[in-house]
Amino acid sequence: MKAQSFLGPAAVGVGLGALLLPAAALADTRVSPATTPVGGTVVLTTTCNPNAGDAIFRVTGPDRDQNVRSTTAAAGGGLSAELFTAGFTLGTYTVASTCGDGSDGGSATFTVTPIGGAQAGAGGRDGDTGVLVAGGALAAGALAGGAYVVFRRRRRAGATA
Repeated sequence: MKAQSFLGPAAVGVGLGALLLPAAALADTRVSPATTPVGGTVVLTTTCNPNAGDAIFRVTGPDRDQNVRSTTAAAGGGLSAELFTAGFTLGTYTVASTCGDGSDGGSATFTVTPIGGAQAGAGGRDGDTGVLVAGGALAAGALAGGAYVVFRRRRRAGATA
């Protein structure tokens, strides 16, 4: 294969990546902390340019579809707002931000949990069952292997005596 036929498409790909990467890096929304109890506070942050105007955070989830306007400039750049979760239903919420100039600011999620711990009955989800079965199989294999070693040693000790 000629070097020219490879270098041309590679250069185009690198050039497009260089153009698209900064735009993707700017569209960033974060929620801190990612998990909070009912009545807690989460900080919504987006990397929108503060000079373009306030950002709007759209919060959607089990019992919410509301907009929250940015209130302060975030440390390190961007915009932020605080959201109090009093009265929220337990579950996962999505936060999507729109910058003041109308551009997409990205999205993130957070989870509202009961006060004092994990949601009751959260175990046994479809993804957890496989992990439990695999763990049980490994434990059974370890027990069987240990029993084999003990019985084999006893048989050898009995045969040599």
